[in-house]
Amino acid sequence: MILTIIVGVAALLAGAGGCYAVFKINEKKAQEERKQELELLKQKKMIEAKERFIALKAEHEQQVQQRNAKLQAAESKLQQRELQLNQRHSELQRKANENEAARENLDRQLALLEGKERELEAAHRQVQEQLETVSGLSAEQAKEQLVESLKDEAKTAAMSYINDIMEEAKMTANKEAKKIVIKSIQRVATETAIENSVTVFHIDSDEMKGRIIGREGRNIRALEAATGVEIIVDDTPEAIVLSAFDPVRREIARLSLHQLVTDGRIHPARIEEVVNKVRKQVEEEIIEVGKRTTIDLGIHGLHPELIRLVGKMKYRSSYGQNLLQHARETANLCATMASELGLNAKKAKRAGLLHDIGKVPDDEPELPHAILGMRLAEKYKEKPDICNAIGAHHDEVEMDTLIAPIVQVCDAISGARPGARREIVEAYIKRLNDLENLALSYPGVLKTYAIQAGRELRVIVGADKIDDKATEMLSFDIAKKIQDEMTYPGQVKITVIRETRAVSYAK
Repeated sequence: MILTIIVGVAALLAGAGGCYAVFKINEKKAQEERKQELELLKQKKMIEAKERFIALKAEHEQQVQQRNAKLQAAESKLQQRELQLNQRHSELQRKANENEAARENLDRQLALLEGKERELEAAHRQVQEQLETVSGLSAEQAKEQLVESLKDEAKTAAMSYINDIMEEAKMTANKEAKKIVIKSIQRVATETAIENSVTVFHIDSDEMKGRIIGREGRNIRALEAATGVEIIVDDTPEAIVLSAFDPVRREIARLSLHQLVTDGRIHPARIEEVVNKVRKQVEEEIIEVGKRTTIDLGIHGLHPELIRLVGKMKYRSSYGQNLLQHARETANLCATMASELGLNAKKAKRAGLLHDIGKVPDDEPELPHAILGMRLAEKYKEKPDICNAIGAHHDEVEMDTLIAPIVQVCDAISGARPGARREIVEAYIKRLNDLENLALSYPGVLKTYAIQAGRELRVIVGADKIDDKATEMLSFDIAKKIQDEMTYPGQVKITVIRETRAVSYAK
């Protein structure tokens, strides 16, 4: 038993020794493996360090190269700047030398001038002494006598000059007033529309006349009864005459006829239907014209009925002048003149547009149109100064504001403008003919043309008969003769044209 235990212990000890030996061998192998791993890691780190070093070195070299390039560029720029500064220094040095030479020359000239001044003073003293010896008066005494005589002459000249200024001031005041009126006329120019009491309606063929007349004249009677317009169908080819004193009725009849002829259906029932429809269209157009007119003129806040009356002016005329055109022109003239005088241009324009609304009311009572227009303006809440301007533009009521005389003057200007009204068209044309004939009376004048409504006269002269200098004299002579012999508004510009032409023919 003991032996068995001893043998077991010995076996255990032998196994333990073997295990220890194996452990030592394995530990040694593990150490060698760790050493190899450490060596590999060390080599890897060395390689990474070298690569990092190479990358940093390359980056550093690149930065150094960039820095060197910048330094070289800066050095080149500095060299160029230094060269420019050297050139500028040389230029400044050259200019300094030139200035120095000029200063020396100026000093020499000043010294020469001082010498001449001294010589002149000596000569002046010598002449003064000789004059004092001859006249027996000293220089101070002679100066006092001269001053006294000059005072008397100056007083006389001053009195004459003052009188001239006073006369000129009186004339200038009148001229300035005229200038304001002339400027207002020249700054406003509108087309002139002359309307008659008849309208000619054109048709494509005379066959249509029979259809318009209808069986036993029933169509034409129905049309006349519906429109209140006399329809004249005569032998005039392809034309029918519409006659009525009211332009609105004539326009309704014209548009109705146009629709009937275009449609081809012409009978009494259709005529009444078309006339009623056209009458509504014309009423709408009248309102639209009134609105458009107030918008164009920049006038706001008018009563709708006043707007309708303004639009109705389109179909009325006064002495052959279209009433709406006259009202627009008067409104623009009033605004222009009010601005020239420093007054309220908007109020003046409003009064100018409304000044003739008394000519287009629907009922037309037996009252002067100015009074009727003033009452209409009062009825539709216009301001008192505008109502007064409307009523006073023909002196029916007393003028209470400064706008009233402006409206009166501008109404007269618009009516008296050359070509505005039929009764002065002939006089206007005669004035233009007289202008041309006056210039043609001068020798050497070939052609004359009165243009811009007589505000410019162009005179064409022969190049072989009048030279350049003579053209100026001719222009002056014609202008003076027009001033002396003719009456005209504004001013007339005379342009003399002299051309030299060479003409040859190639055959």
